[in-house]
Parts: sequence; C-alpha cells; structure tokens
Amino acid sequence: MTLSEKFAEQLRVSRARLNISQEELAFRADIHRTQISMIESGQRTPRLDTFVKLAGALEVEPAELLGPIRWRPGVYEPGTFDLGETDL
Repeated sequence: MTLSEKFAEQLRVSRARLNISQEELAFRADIHRTQISMIESGQRTPRLDTFVKLAGALEVEPAELLGPIRWRPGVYEPGTFDLGETDL
C-alpha cells in the first residue's frame, strides 16, 4: 500500500465517523469535491494547507488524521578511515 492509499483510507474512515458525504467535507474544508474524490481514491496526496483544512473539517487534530502513518528515518552511519594496516 502506498502513502497516498493509506492516507485515503484514513480520510474515508474519518469522514465515515462523521457520516458526511464528500460534498459536505468539501464544503467544510473549502476545497472542490473532485479533489476530495481524488484524495480518497489515492490518486492525489494533499498539500499541507489542504491537509490542515481536511483535519479541521473533520473535527480532528492533524495527527489523528494520519492514523498509523509515521516516518521512520533511515540509518546513518558515519564513515571511518581505512588505515590500510598490514602485518609487518
């Protein structure tokens, strides 16, 4: 599952909790209904301002709208010197 698909799932669940249509969510968030449809189908990932509008329209904190989605940073290991030591 991609990030967009997982967020789409979270958005649908949050909207279902309020029992509102895509049209109602679009009105509350002041965005076009087709954008809601594209986000809920995983075709589009919302910009930050749209994400905050959606959370507000759904009456949840932005973190709640993310659900289990988390960023896991990669592992960084600093380089070391290879001193090329040989047996003498």
